Amino acid sequence: MAKEKVVLITGASSGIGEMTAKILVQNGHKVILTARRQEQLNELVANLGEENAFAVAADATDIHALEKVVQAGLQRFGRLDVAFANAGMGVSTSGTEQGDPDEWNAMVNININALLYTAKLTLPYLRESVGQFIITSSAAGRRPIKGSVYGATKWFAYGFGQNLAEEMAEWGGRCTTISPGMVNTAFFDEAKPDKLAAVDVADAVLFTIEADKRNNVREIFLMPTN
Repeated sequence: MAKEKVVLITGASSGIGEMTAKILVQNGHKVILTARRQEQLNELVANLGEENAFAVAADATDIHALEKVVQAGLQRFGRLDVAFANAGMGVSTSGTEQGDPDEWNAMVNININALLYTAKLTLPYLRESVGQFIITSSAAGRRPIKGSVYGATKWFAYGFGQNLAEEMAEWGGRCTTISPGMVNTAFFDEAKPDKLAAVDVADAVLFTIEADKRNNVREIFLMPTN
């Protein structure tokens, strides 16, 4: 088995974050979980076992709340090997002309600012462990989509991941940007059973954190077969 890693996951209470926590613990890793919903986090910790999982509810767009998560996780497990910046959201009204600026503000806060905060707060500890930073971007951040403000935020996540990989490489750290196509999660109002499953993204996270240190997995691009 690969060496045990301590992994911080944002947006951990459902979807990709929840499944990633389960997959990592099943494979011998420890997880620090955060999301806004304490009840769901408590249920997940109960399922995974308190020896394997630790959770602190927080809004990832609040840098001070997120800092408390990082510090509490360090106190619990003593180190941080990986940070998975997974929290994100979309909008209910697509396009620019018809878009809702209030939704844009909320989406920019979680898709961009929370990503930056997660990186800033965890990098000093990842430097100590020569660790990894992982970002959930999207296939929407790799190609133009008519009027997609959501896609533009994921372009930022994609570009930031490439830049951060160069920054971390200076001290041997690794950064991976995972760009999935449509994933069947509660992110969508209707089920998408013919698309990717959350476990597909979770498996990608597992692969990159267990890859040999000589293998700097910069990007994983996932698309549904259909």
